[in-house]
Amino acid sequence: MEPTFSFVIPVFNRPNEIEELLRSMQQLDFDRSFEVVIVEDGSTLSSEKVVAAFPDLDITYFKKENSGPGDSRNFGMNKAKGNYFLILDSDVLLPSNYLKEVEKALQKDFVHCFGGPDAAHESFSAVQKAINYSMTSFLTTGGIRGGKKMLNNFQPRSFNMGLSKEAFEATGGFGSIHPGEDPDLALRLQKAGFETKFFLEAFVYHKRRIDWQKFYQQVYKFGMVRPVLNKWHPGSAKVTFWFPTLFSAGLVLALVLLIYGFPFLLYLYVIYLGAIFVHSLFQNRSLKIAVYSLWASLVQFLGYGFGFCRSTCYIRILNENPKKRFPKLFFKNAQKSKKSHPDTV
Repeated sequence: MEPTFSFVIPVFNRPNEIEELLRSMQQLDFDRSFEVVIVEDGSTLSSEKVVAAFPDLDITYFKKENSGPGDSRNFGMNKAKGNYFLILDSDVLLPSNYLKEVEKALQKDFVHCFGGPDAAHESFSAVQKAINYSMTSFLTTGGIRGGKKMLNNFQPRSFNMGLSKEAFEATGGFGSIHPGEDPDLALRLQKAGFETKFFLEAFVYHKRRIDWQKFYQQVYKFGMVRPVLNKWHPGSAKVTFWFPTLFSAGLVLALVLLIYGFPFLLYLYVIYLGAIFVHSLFQNRSLKIAVYSLWASLVQFLGYGFGFCRSTCYIRILNENPKKRFPKLFFKNAQKSKKSHPDTV
């Protein structure tokens, strides 16, 4: 059966982003119609007037109380008319060939769920490009998303994710945890027998609307969520998840050893960070972005590492209930689904 596509986009107080995303959709090179479902997740800054300015696009617009991005995606998929959902964050832009690449990949080897990579658009700020580098480079923890041509059992991220209607109905969609609702869904899909893949060519430009403080908070939450997912899905745990924590602890140790006259360990960190600087300089052709990439990588490792360590102590060692220990990681108003993990609702 030929897929009919419905874009599903939750938005919270970001009308300007929705406008930019819809403009990029106007430029899509695709010979079939597609639907756009926008879900206003309890915003005080409405996107309704922005949506009305795009009568040439088939847009369905909904307003609802704030219940988090995962629940809003579920809401949108329940309302969508297509049989294959393309889930985006509001802070992305689409290249003109996006839908063609998705369709080509699905025709070659159909899967019920896929994820695509992200890239930095030329219009992005230096900070956004540096953060994009740290999140996607093979030298940092982001390499797996941008470096594999077709990766099986991939855990898609919801800024660029495809999901069939069949898989959505079988699993109940996203849970209420955030962040982490996307790998949780991917792991439940795999347990239910649905294959997930990485589509290299189906990339988006991901703006990452964050400054340094927000970036730290974001990666800190990513780190906190991973032990929760490891508890829910024991087979998903990997030794590599410990790398940011070990990196952070090693950096502290290196600085202490330097005080006592033993600089060797710090030299290894200087070599590693030097490699990041050179690679970013070569890739981005900007000294400023290369310097920012060093800081972004440190923020990413330290934030994720500390969050992962803290969460592991409470969830894995003390065996506390994730929702009770970290209530801010869960949205209270999300609709319950018997098919999603019980701790996520």
